[in-house]
Amino acid sequence: MPSEPAEVPHYHGHRARLRARFREAGGQGMPDYEILEILLSLAIPRRDVKPLAKDLIARFGSFAGVIAAPLDQIEAMDGMGEIAPTALKVVQEAALRLLKADVAKRPVISSWTALLDYCKARLAREAREEVYVLYLDRKNVLMADEVHGKGTVDQAPLYIREVVKRALDHVASAVILVHNHPSGDPSPSRADIEMTKDLAAALKTVGIALHDHLVIGRQGHASFKSLGLL
Repeated sequence: MPSEPAEVPHYHGHRARLRARFREAGGQGMPDYEILEILLSLAIPRRDVKPLAKDLIARFGSFAGVIAAPLDQIEAMDGMGEIAPTALKVVQEAALRLLKADVAKRPVISSWTALLDYCKARLAREAREEVYVLYLDRKNVLMADEVHGKGTVDQAPLYIREVVKRALDHVASAVILVHNHPSGDPSPSRADIEMTKDLAAALKTVGIALHDHLVIGRQGHASFKSLGLL
């Protein structure tokens, strides 16, 4: 006797409708969990991932919160499997590269808002303090950005000699220091202020300017130059 045709899982039609809505409107008007559901369905094709998408949004607050969450916390969620966590981090890296493209090879003064968007996307949701240094040429065009320290929830190491060395390696005319406050409050600490003075003095000895020091937090950002601290 001929075998019965395999029953099509109920979520297949739902996925097709989601994809069609996305193609028609480019995701406009779709809630975060539906965008996440489409992404998860590509990494987990043989299971209904709508409940998982909602669980992730509940845990991390938003689509942006999910893709920016630490990898170990994403992997710890029930049902993630091996492929989906990597897929989420690939989306995060793609978003960062799109934002960086708006500031690369352009004077930072004319692309300041784009630069802030890039720094916020990279650092605002990090659970530990990280220090980045942006290297600028004589026209204040961004040449490179490098991480110079990863630390704890309230401090990260910065080796001034290493920053000066890398600035010379890049033949930079100026640098911008960027770090995050995982607490969310971007207000500079006394240690931030003292370290910035030391770095500015060290760079000045080799003819390189410290253009600004940006502190990034979920509540906003602080600019040392705007605050009159530099």
